[in-house]
Amino acid sequence: MKLLIVGGYGTFGGRIVELLENEPRLTVLVAGRSLSSAEAYCRARASARATLLPATFDRDGDLAAQLAGLRPDIVIDASGPFQAYGDASYRLIEACLDARIHYLDLADGSDFVAGVAAFDDRAVAAGIVVLSGVSSFPVLTAAVACRLTGDLARVDSIKGGIAPSPFAGVGENVIRAIAGYAGQPVRLVRDGSPRQARPFTEQMRYTIAPPGRVPLRNTLFSLVDVPDLRALTALWPQAKAIWMGAGPVPEVLHRALIGLAWFVRAGLIRSLSPLAPLMHWATNHLRWGEHRGGMFVEVEGIDRAGRPARRSWHLLAEGRDGPLIPSMAVEALVRKALAGEMPAPGARAAVRDLELEDYEALFAGRTIHAGFRDGAAETGRPLYPALLGDAWHGLPAAIRAMHDGTVAAEGRASVERGRGILSRIAAWFPGFPQAAADIPVKVRFDADGDGETWTRTFGTHSFSSHQSAGKGRSEHLMCERFGPLTFAMALVAGEDRLALVLRRWSFLGLPLPMWLCPRSSSHETVENGRFRFHVEISHPLTGLIVRYRGWLSPVSRPADGTTALESAPAD
Repeated sequence: MKLLIVGGYGTFGGRIVELLENEPRLTVLVAGRSLSSAEAYCRARASARATLLPATFDRDGDLAAQLAGLRPDIVIDASGPFQAYGDASYRLIEACLDARIHYLDLADGSDFVAGVAAFDDRAVAAGIVVLSGVSSFPVLTAAVACRLTGDLARVDSIKGGIAPSPFAGVGENVIRAIAGYAGQPVRLVRDGSPRQARPFTEQMRYTIAPPGRVPLRNTLFSLVDVPDLRALTALWPQAKAIWMGAGPVPEVLHRALIGLAWFVRAGLIRSLSPLAPLMHWATNHLRWGEHRGGMFVEVEGIDRAGRPARRSWHLLAEGRDGPLIPSMAVEALVRKALAGEMPAPGARAAVRDLELEDYEALFAGRTIHAGFRDGAAETGRPLYPALLGDAWHGLPAAIRAMHDGTVAAEGRASVERGRGILSRIAAWFPGFPQAAADIPVKVRFDADGDGETWTRTFGTHSFSSHQSAGKGRSEHLMCERFGPLTFAMALVAGEDRLALVLRRWSFLGLPLPMWLCPRSSSHETVENGRFRFHVEISHPLTGLIVRYRGWLSPVSRPADGTTALESAPAD
């Protein structure tokens, strides 16, 4: 199979090549206006098993002659910006139909993708596949929304967003597209009726948190002009609202873009397009934070029992794997075509041509983690099961038993303390126990409507803290309060352990900088069927503050007729 990738050495085209270069059955024409750039790109990927050939292709030139000379089986337009193609927006699609060549593109403009359906009759008659918007928006969002809404009697709203890593690398054409539509009117559905909105002048905050993983930091999302605004409306016409956003970071640059978009909305600036080069430079040079990205889709509606439902899907990608996700829809379609599973002929937005399972197969083996949350199922559950969601069931039974209704537990522990004056003061403040090699330990868990109070007794010394589900910017985190200090931690589930990873802290509700925060290493494990704990707190200025570790066995359950649990086996 021969692929022609227009913009093949660009940001998205290059990632398509990276995803498919291990397939020896492919010949990939890496094409663009600059033959030297195409040649340099192909030389840099000398280990590819696919055959990579540099080629010249000008989408504003004689398309029929260029296609006749290159003779591809599939054309993939990864150039753009599609919003700026002008009066001849669909020249390449028409040329592919005339030459009977299959066509895919990564268009991100709602108008462009919606207009592709006008070629459906011609594509069906020619037996040709023309798919537009073959990217995360709208292909992945549609696949996720199908999974989330599968058993709902009514879908009221669908919203989603993508939060790229600040180190992902954003192509110039993407920035040109954003600059072109920021503050300009776009069409969407709101309150069940068609409305106009202005990208980057509407915001929401959201925490992307796959169950059992360290969530992304709470992110500011702005409305963007993507195909989903209309493509998902066609799939769920009863939905009263469709909203899609982007959450670029650092947030200070995002807020600068919001301010400029408001200037456009107010008519003070005609367009941000002249600023695109500056925006591109700033995006790729002024960047800091974690090299992690994510995506979410959330639906609300009514289930078949008539109850309100709110379900969400969360994706987290670490490092270099995140930027590959927008190109994975093309990868999936090409691999299915190689397997003889070509999509049905026709011209359309590619919202029904891939399932979530197709993506999940590509996520496997990469540092890409996804999971579901059910708002109704989490309501009323104990603190830890509610925060962990689906990841709760993968924990060892002894850990689940400790956090699911146990009222009290007993065991043995050892305690170590730092010896410096600062570490002693830091340990005295929350009431940590004195050093001991082997002492009895008891823990009492008192649940209330706002969380759980843990009272720990080491020998004769007791101290307590209050744990609750985080809200606002601490959403999906477990917040533990010691007097005026509150520490927000992620519950991270592994194969045999539960780790608590510190993400935020505050004094009397006022956020404090993380560089000033104590360091914490805390986890729960199981050995020989027995629950074991390890808590270590330190600080660069003090060294070790306290380290306590040991084992516990539940000794009582709620007074609702359940029986006390038997003690765990002795050492």
